[in-house]
Amino acid sequence: MPKVAASSLRKGSVLDIDNKLYVVLSVENIHPGKGTPVTQLDMRRIADGVKVSERYRTTEQVERAFVDEREYNFLYEDADGYHFMNPETFDQVAVPADLVGDAKAYLQDGVTVHLSLHNDIPIAIELPARAVLEVVETEPVMKGQTASGSPKPAILSNGIRTMVPTYITVGTRVVVMTEDGAYVERAKD
Repeated sequence: MPKVAASSLRKGSVLDIDNKLYVVLSVENIHPGKGTPVTQLDMRRIADGVKVSERYRTTEQVERAFVDEREYNFLYEDADGYHFMNPETFDQVAVPADLVGDAKAYLQDGVTVHLSLHNDIPIAIELPARAVLEVVETEPVMKGQTASGSPKPAILSNGIRTMVPTYITVGTRVVVMTEDGAYVERAKD
C-alpha cells in the first residue's frame, strides 16, 4: 500500500487503517501558533458505516488503499440504489443510497461522477465541482433593488435553497457549487 502524508489527503480519499477501509469525509489542517501542525480527519468505515475522527501530525504517513477510480455516468435511481454506467466499457454499477447521501440532489441524467471502487464494490462518489440548475422560485425584482448588493433566497430545480443576486429571476439557469450549493454565476448557455 502506498503511504502518503496526512496533510495531502482530500475528501473522498480511501485509507487502510488496521486492515479496515475508511473513506475521508472531511479534512482540516490545523496550524496552532505554538506546537506541531496537525491534520484532523473525519472518516467513515466502509464495512459498517461507523464514523471516526482521527488526528495526525501533518507529516505523519498513512496508508492509502488501492482504489480503482473511474468516471461513470448517472443513469437512474430505483429500489436497488443509484445506477451508473462506465462510458468506455458500458459496465453498470449500483451504488447504495446511503453512499450517495446528499449528492443525490445533484444527480441529473447523464451527469459524470468519479466513482471509487475497491474490489468492484463502490465505496465513494465524487461529484463535479459545479452544477447548472434552473431557478424555480424566488422573490420578484423590485424597481431600484438591483443596485443593492444583498442576495435573495431562491429554490433551484433540484429542491436546494440558495442565495442569488437580486437580478436573478425564475427560469434563469445558474451555476452552483455542489459542495455547499453556493451560487457562482449565471449559466452561459
